[in-house]
Amino acid sequence: MKHRISAGVLALRDDHILLVRHYRPGIHDFWAGPGGGAEGSEELHEAAEREAFEEAGVRVRARAMAYIDELIDPSARMVKFWFLADYVSGDIDVSANPAEGEAISEAGWFARHALPEGHVFPEILRDRFWDELRTGFPSPIKLPLRQSIF
Repeated sequence: MKHRISAGVLALRDDHILLVRHYRPGIHDFWAGPGGGAEGSEELHEAAEREAFEEAGVRVRARAMAYIDELIDPSARMVKFWFLADYVSGDIDVSANPAEGEAISEAGWFARHALPEGHVFPEILRDRFWDELRTGFPSPIKLPLRQSIF
């Protein structure tokens, strides 16, 4: 079984969260905070910030680890570290992503009650994230191990 360490951002701008759409007709269609595998000696928060720029064209600054997420499928297990992040600069642009095969088709800033239809990852963005955001994440929250849908 392969193992992967990944980092993502739950980036905020004026009470809106940054999400990117991964879309392959007939294969998958979901929205998620930008994220991906850590490279070389990169710190996890640096990987999360880089992924936001690569996937959505915006610069963000990670400020705190919010969640530790574990996913498993028949061939791999992934641990993803989700960081709260603040918008720094840039306009959304999904055309420059160097990762082949991700199929990122669009991105946007979404309010709590205006998240896109369909699957949003991590799922907690539809509910408890917003309450936990108010507490400020004094320490990372471990999410339950679950099957990957991808």
